[in-house]
Amino acid sequence: MAKKSPLSPEARSIINARVSRRAVLAGIGGVGAAGALAACGSGGDSAASGELVRWGNWPLYLDFDEANKTYPTLDKFTEATGIETKYFEDYNDNDEFYGKVQAQLKLNEDIGYDLVSPTDWMAARWIRLGYAQKFDAANIPNKTNILDTLASPSYDPNRESTLTWQGIMGGFGWNTEKNPKGIRTLDDLFAPANKGKIVVLSELRDTIGIILLAQGADPATVTEDQYMNAVDFMAGKISDGWIRGVKGNEYAEDLTSGDATAVIGWSGDMFILASENEGKFDFAIPESGGTISGDNLLIPSTATPEAKASAEKLINWYYDPAIAAEVAAYVNYVTPVKGAQAEMEKIDPDLAKSEYIFPTEATMKNLSVFRSLTPTEETAWTEAFQKAAGN
Repeated sequence: MAKKSPLSPEARSIINARVSRRAVLAGIGGVGAAGALAACGSGGDSAASGELVRWGNWPLYLDFDEANKTYPTLDKFTEATGIETKYFEDYNDNDEFYGKVQAQLKLNEDIGYDLVSPTDWMAARWIRLGYAQKFDAANIPNKTNILDTLASPSYDPNRESTLTWQGIMGGFGWNTEKNPKGIRTLDDLFAPANKGKIVVLSELRDTIGIILLAQGADPATVTEDQYMNAVDFMAGKISDGWIRGVKGNEYAEDLTSGDATAVIGWSGDMFILASENEGKFDFAIPESGGTISGDNLLIPSTATPEAKASAEKLINWYYDPAIAAEVAAYVNYVTPVKGAQAEMEKIDPDLAKSEYIFPTEATMKNLSVFRSLTPTEETAWTEAFQKAAGN
């Protein structure tokens, strides 16, 4: 029997610091039961006064108290401000979520959310189409705490309509029992033991970005020919039976069920799985390079003035370094807030050293941002990816 290789130091420290939460979510029906967990805060005076924020976010992306089935930092926000919050884990895929609300956005009708969490490229679309409101800076004084590297993205150079929620690293995730030597290259991913049990992300910028890097191309300057070559590579691996699925956040369930043994996935998800499954899973940035992007806090054009003001106060709350550190200690994604690392030292010194939460310059050099696409490119390239994925 092959000896299982030791986990990465990051995975070990996270396992030591964490308790299981996925089992609790699964026990009440997983993501679909988000509403059962959603109402946080006191609710009394705030509901009567109309101060309410309805926040749509990705699964497993906020600190969660298993015993009380609440989100502690949201509870603290309600206690501090009197603003009620309803939190919904309704994101599985950017296009899927946008598809649910697109018609109402066009008609300027309530979409059921006052705060949403699109990834960079999708945030760019919301802004371009006029579906994002500009912040009242007076309500978000902590905005100045955003990391310098995130302060001026091309789609929102002055951060007038978005602030990063968490930074996302894309790389390889694997079952350590089935891949005892780990996965560091595309050849490792497509090892015979993983045939038919590989899942890649439906976020094309991560999946194709990692393939591009392995092929020697740079996602930051990718040409159409390079992109289509990478898409053809993925399509070939699907048709040849190597890749079993192209999925959103549900790829994690494939790993835990055993349907998948290797993935192109996200760092935070993989460390959560490692912590909840006694080190059965691990994650690494590919030797050829990984991807990095961000999910953003954005107020839809359909939010009322009252809800917008409350949402801005909530955004400001999460840009407090101490609160940002609490969230980071739980979700293990890259925190966008200056000062959070010092606060993390008080919570867990090991996590404060994690390259996956507080990446050093050396780590950042091994991560690429997929370049902005023109509307024409976005349509054509997405269609090519979806066709290859079988959609």
